[in-house]
Amino acid sequence: MTIRVLIVDDDVLVRAGLRMMIETQDDLEVVGEAGDGVAAIELAGSLEPDVVLMDIRMPGMDGLEATRRIVGELAGEDDPDDESGPRVLVLTTFELDEYVYDAVRAGASGFLLKRTPPEELLAGIRVVADGDALLAPSVTRRLMREFSRATADGPAPTDVSNRELDRLTDREREVLVLIAQGLSNKEIAAELIVGESTVKTHVKRILMKLALRDRVHAVVYAYETGLLEPGS
Repeated sequence: MTIRVLIVDDDVLVRAGLRMMIETQDDLEVVGEAGDGVAAIELAGSLEPDVVLMDIRMPGMDGLEATRRIVGELAGEDDPDDESGPRVLVLTTFELDEYVYDAVRAGASGFLLKRTPPEELLAGIRVVADGDALLAPSVTRRLMREFSRATADGPAPTDVSNRELDRLTDREREVLVLIAQGLSNKEIAAELIVGESTVKTHVKRILMKLALRDRVHAVVYAYETGLLEPGS
């Protein structure tokens, strides 16, 4: 099945380069381009892409607000189990990575640096389209620092979040902690001495029970509820 991609970036040359790279792949197709957030929302609604490659800093509506609206309006804001809408893969740079935390909260499912090698970017599109989540290591480090600052200044976990965590079994809690620590399914399987398919089942149940869209948002949840503290 061909993965339909919408490119969003205010730099015409960047869009052209991404299009040329993506269109070398038999299983990927560029269905449209947008130079700002407003156009991105319109095209995401009319073209129904599987993945939106989203720049953050753009004139007019930026990538954060565009991501929030695309995920909310097209991916079932009122129904967390509705995964019919497009997934957003943010392309960021070291100069812009202070926005990563906000982009996670906006609903982005993945983050890659613009200097990411072509083969990794192409693989990232496939990973996000398949319903998984993707974080570049340097972006993950920045995200953890933002979590540390936000949790230090923010409110304590609520009784509601504690009740939500009570829905999980002990093993599911354990898996959620390992997800939040950045481990892959294969690494979690090795840590718990279980099969990778078993881990995938646990992950699916965790996302379902907590009404989370993907692993990125499971990481957010684990830190915001106090299940895991930055640096632990």
